[in-house]
Amino acid sequence: MSGQQGLFKGVEGLLHGADYNPEQWIHAPGVWDEDIRLMRLASCNVIAIGMFSWSKLEPIEGQYEFGWMDEIIDKLYNGGIRIILGTPSGARPAWLARIYPEVLRVRPDRIRNLYGHRHNHCYTSPVYREKIRHINTLLAERYGQHPGLLLWHISNEYNGECHCDLCQEAFRIWLRRKYDNNLERLNERWYTTFWSHTYSEWEEIESPSPIGENKLHGLKLDWNRFVTEQSIEFMKEEIEPLRQFSPNVPVTTNFLGGCNINYEQMAEHVDIVSWDSYPSWHSPQPDWQTACHNAFVHDRYRSFKNGKPFLLMESTPSVANWQMVSKLKRPGAHSLSSIQAIAHGSDSVQYFQWRKSRGGSEKFHGAVVDHGGHENTRVFRDVAELGATLERMGPVAGTTVPAAIGLLYDTENKWAVEGADGPRNPNLGYDGEVLRHYEPFWKRGIPVDVISMDRSMDDYKLVVAPMLYMLKPGTAERLEKFVSRGGTLVLTYWSGIVDEHDLCFLGGFPGPLRKLAGVCAEEIDSLYPEDYNSLIMKDGGLEGLNGVYKVSLLCDLIHAETAEVLAEYGDDFYRGRPALTVNRFGSGEVYYIAARSESAFLDDFYATIASRCGLKSALQGEWGEGVNVAVRSDGMTDYIFLHNFTDHEQLVTCKEPLFDWEGKSVGEHIRLPAYGFRVMWRSVSR
Repeated sequence: MSGQQGLFKGVEGLLHGADYNPEQWIHAPGVWDEDIRLMRLASCNVIAIGMFSWSKLEPIEGQYEFGWMDEIIDKLYNGGIRIILGTPSGARPAWLARIYPEVLRVRPDRIRNLYGHRHNHCYTSPVYREKIRHINTLLAERYGQHPGLLLWHISNEYNGECHCDLCQEAFRIWLRRKYDNNLERLNERWYTTFWSHTYSEWEEIESPSPIGENKLHGLKLDWNRFVTEQSIEFMKEEIEPLRQFSPNVPVTTNFLGGCNINYEQMAEHVDIVSWDSYPSWHSPQPDWQTACHNAFVHDRYRSFKNGKPFLLMESTPSVANWQMVSKLKRPGAHSLSSIQAIAHGSDSVQYFQWRKSRGGSEKFHGAVVDHGGHENTRVFRDVAELGATLERMGPVAGTTVPAAIGLLYDTENKWAVEGADGPRNPNLGYDGEVLRHYEPFWKRGIPVDVISMDRSMDDYKLVVAPMLYMLKPGTAERLEKFVSRGGTLVLTYWSGIVDEHDLCFLGGFPGPLRKLAGVCAEEIDSLYPEDYNSLIMKDGGLEGLNGVYKVSLLCDLIHAETAEVLAEYGDDFYRGRPALTVNRFGSGEVYYIAARSESAFLDDFYATIASRCGLKSALQGEWGEGVNVAVRSDGMTDYIFLHNFTDHEQLVTCKEPLFDWEGKSVGEHIRLPAYGFRVMWRSVSR
């Protein structure tokens, strides 16, 4: 087996650790030393501290107490554990809000929050920015050159927005810059003539509000863009003193599974992408579907840096107490979900938190060390067993996922789709629609990158663009270039409808994609949940597909112009109209799926498309529902991951030679226990 440089120079192997809050145990003699003993017992090599430490570092304005942090950082480092040091902007001290109330957020209804919670602060406030810059400078001066410092952790889970007067004025300045100080141009882009909502002065513009303007789609899009840019500027100010005093220490910030900020833009300004993964395991939904959704998010965040490994910054070894039901992970599920992250490109498994808090809102959140305070628990044994496994998997660090499929998921398109006021309300559930087109590949073990419409598509064989409602400038041209050079593109209903301002294209849908798709969409029929139509495959239309499939919710009524009709609607007044087409464009093909089809159609359709595109599974073999296969590679060695996301044993038939970590052949038949996994390898033939 081969190996390559991981994310951190001089650090070999995968990271295993947790968020640690030593300030909660300052007055508990012996806890710190006991924790370090337990960390080593669990094979932890990294610990994240400091994200929620501001009130202990600066208990009174201008009074600093770093002694306790000096001590714990030295103890960790001397114990063989590297440090991820957080900046504390995610949770500020009470004195800061009392003395400077402008730092507290104002809600969309224009009411200022009281002190409390986390991220209850204004990103625009000059006071808050200055206070953060100062505390970050002190941290960087004091610890930036510490030999134990591995990574800066910027704030915690950036999210949310503020509607205070400072943010309103900053928004107007941002708009003036965006529209070249031309209010008439803004009115045109926002289509304010509708309902006579035209602005005559910049000062009349305010952020969207439930008690004010909330129906101007251009306003809502630009507000979301502003919030993203304002959050990024705040983060960049946080990072600046860290770069100054520790230029060789990388920075990250931990993303949520999703929020109102465009994280892909934010990722451009950090060195390493990381995120916090908290799926609802063992819910009424089958675990394999939960796993598929989680894999989709892993793939999305890995794709932010063109396949560079990311970090799983937070997960729970047992339960998440803030979920609807705090259901324990079943035996094996903790290691399985953690190895899934590694399989999709993570170079770490980390938890929130190391030791359970005695009080506070997350005192019942899962942790490595329970309130009992010892290692004799099921959860600790699970974590320690995983830690030993990760140590053996060191060569996987630094490898990537070789994907030849680009699945388009675009945050700005999501904002537009879900704010469009039709054809289905309250919204169309953009995330779920994209996930439905991801699932067939996940089932077959075919690697996928999840990318925005702004990204290059040159390295892919297949690009799938579900519900590409908004087209930003240059997108149609990039898609045409991709297809003309031999690529295969899949488009769906409700695509090519509006531009980046949410203004409808004139001249027929799918707008700039019309020539590429070879179809013209005349109308779209929105169906009630209990309504169905049918998609009938034409004889000889597409190999591997025949018979009838159900369609529901949305049916695009299209005319084939240069496209070939592969399937037709079977019911209603548009019976016989095209429901699936293919258009030859240059050296490539464009498929247009006109209706929201059942999963069986997507499974069969993408199996055929994958075969036509020469896309192969990570493993030649056979497996049942709930089993997933994934691959990471360094170009010389492929690391093959088998996962069983079911509560019963599964048999995998392997039709190619694979080897375990000792170099022994694993044989043709591999049995995976309930919630079990196997990691194997093969040499890459050249």
